[in-house]
Amino acid sequence: MTEVFNCTRRKALRSAVHAAAGVALGAAWLAGGAAGLPSAQAAATRPATLLVLGDSLSAEYGLARGTGWVALLGERLMQQGRKVSVVNASISGETTAGGRSRLPALLRTHKPALVVIELGANDALRGFPLRSTEANLRSMAQACKDAGARVLIVGMQVPPNYGRKYTQDFAQLFATVAKDTRSGLVPFLLKDVADRPDAIDWFQPDRIHPLAKAHPIMLEHVWAGLKPML
Repeated sequence: MTEVFNCTRRKALRSAVHAAAGVALGAAWLAGGAAGLPSAQAAATRPATLLVLGDSLSAEYGLARGTGWVALLGERLMQQGRKVSVVNASISGETTAGGRSRLPALLRTHKPALVVIELGANDALRGFPLRSTEANLRSMAQACKDAGARVLIVGMQVPPNYGRKYTQDFAQLFATVAKDTRSGLVPFLLKDVADRPDAIDWFQPDRIHPLAKAHPIMLEHVWAGLKPML
């Protein structure tokens, strides 16, 4: 009788252990799922990053903060409910060489899905060779693509006093880089600003940097190239 009792007791104990183990495993699975679910949801809802790498035309030089085209772009994206965070890494006076040297760290830090490259004007002002400007732009576009980001090249033009050939070649290099790297293109950021009859009334006293009232126009040019990429 004692042996039967002990056998029954051992079976009950084994059943209890198995049940406890099952509950523990189930709890661990549920805990893991609960922990993983918010993480997955957070990844799905985390805003994509749009990185702007530019010069003073994008860095709000001489303007009140929040009135430049990059800030206006951020406002438009928010108003449209687009989950895109804009990072403005523009620096006044920046050249394509400077942008190229800063870009790797920016890509690692921000992991952008889109990169707008607005550089080249200061290269022309300083008389840098066009081949170096083109090479730098090409390198930046490729680095962005290698990092998984789409690229929008923002083109510039220089006044005709630079000479006809230089003026034409400078304007063309942006289109060439965009085509070769399969990037988006804004042909001329200052279209309808620098080429208007009353252009002098749309620039700051230095006649280089546009007034705040010009930046909504600049935004429309960028938006035309950017919208299909969003």
